[in-house]
Amino acid sequence: MGLEQLPDELLLTLTEQWSCREQQLRQLSALLHPTRPSPSTIVAYGPHATGKSSILKAYLGGKGLQHAIIQCRECVTGRHLLERTVAAVHAATQEDVDGETEGYIGRCENISALAVHLQRLLAKQDKFVLVFDGIDRQREAPPTLLPALARLGEMIPSLAIVLIVQHPPPRFLHQTGVPHLHFPPYTRNQSIHIISRNPADIFLAPPPEELDYDEQVHEEDKAWLWPRFCAAVWDSLAQNAARDLVAFREVCHKLWRPFVAPIIKGDFGTRDFSRLLVAQRRLFQDESVLLDSIITSQPAAITIQAKNHGHELPYYAKWLLIAAYLASFNPARLDALYFMKSTERKRRKKGGGTARSGGGRPSQNRKIPRHLLAASAFTLDRLLSILHAILPHDLRSTIDVYTQIATLTSLRLLVRSSGMGSSDPLEAGGKWKTGPAVSWEYVQGLARSLDFGIVDYIAE
Repeated sequence: MGLEQLPDELLLTLTEQWSCREQQLRQLSALLHPTRPSPSTIVAYGPHATGKSSILKAYLGGKGLQHAIIQCRECVTGRHLLERTVAAVHAATQEDVDGETEGYIGRCENISALAVHLQRLLAKQDKFVLVFDGIDRQREAPPTLLPALARLGEMIPSLAIVLIVQHPPPRFLHQTGVPHLHFPPYTRNQSIHIISRNPADIFLAPPPEELDYDEQVHEEDKAWLWPRFCAAVWDSLAQNAARDLVAFREVCHKLWRPFVAPIIKGDFGTRDFSRLLVAQRRLFQDESVLLDSIITSQPAAITIQAKNHGHELPYYAKWLLIAAYLASFNPARLDALYFMKSTERKRRKKGGGTARSGGGRPSQNRKIPRHLLAASAFTLDRLLSILHAILPHDLRSTIDVYTQIATLTSLRLLVRSSGMGSSDPLEAGGKWKTGPAVSWEYVQGLARSLDFGIVDYIAE
């Protein structure tokens, strides 16, 4: 049983444009062929910046398939998503018929109304592809939204639904037999190959004519130097810190101009990569390039001081230390209130909010702020749960959290409070607490460097 393949010209064009994604393009060709039946629902999934949306858009445009792409991150509510879907499908079908688009007037308050509108708009269409980009991050989405959208293709024969998500849970569509198209993260060699396709210029201004250095020699030199530089950046910084291909590209372009400055000055040649790498090794030890800021940073690395000792902590170690502080100074019974994303943080007064507090008499008990008390012990499972709740993004699978905990323990920023008889500091069942050096001011400095509002997560 052979798969339907793309035409050779289009396959070569898209493969050249999207490197390392030939397998995904052939799978798209088999699933969304213009003249063959397509599945009613297709799920394209993978981490951020793996080419899901761009490749699907390029394929649908190259094959000439009628389609509409809905950017779910731009939709404020569920109703906004449905009405925008109807408007996009109407615009795509009208533009294909007469070349001009007219506004479609129609209310769409639920999935049933959406099905009625789509049946009316696609009654004369042979095949139409409706893409929901980022549907797993839709705001105010009811729990039945995804299963309902997946069944629209069963109700409308000419419609094929494509759901683009990052990390789909098992059976999140409540049905089996849905084809899934996986876009895995780029490996080291793939990332370096993609970034190396467009090498950056070494010289911004042309060298003097007496040096006999023309444009052809410049192209050869930068094509030789740029891939080696990208490999050095990956091995030193991007492998554990750059979360995707976009971040890797940004780090390479940030470090490129300082890296080739000695070449422009004339201290090194364009092929003296080993000597230049040793001379510029400080660039590959500065983790501040991984953080985006509108403020010009200092040339030296960011150093956080505690108890007259400087600690240059990695990115995820800072988040771990903040999570440990929250676990030490927040009661465990309030974790659901402060760290569950679906919980509204508001405290109700006794008596339904109408009771008077204090009764006009000053309270006899004065509450001491929690950060002035001693640190409480917490379990490792609670620490990891708080870490996943406060991280602004998904935790990379290549990050070893236990190694980060062992590093913080060696710095005495985390202290084992029980189970010290075991030789393994990460033995299950033990309890931890923050060290004496981790004060409220210290953690505030960590949170400020990460743009994290820790005050909103501290219990009163």
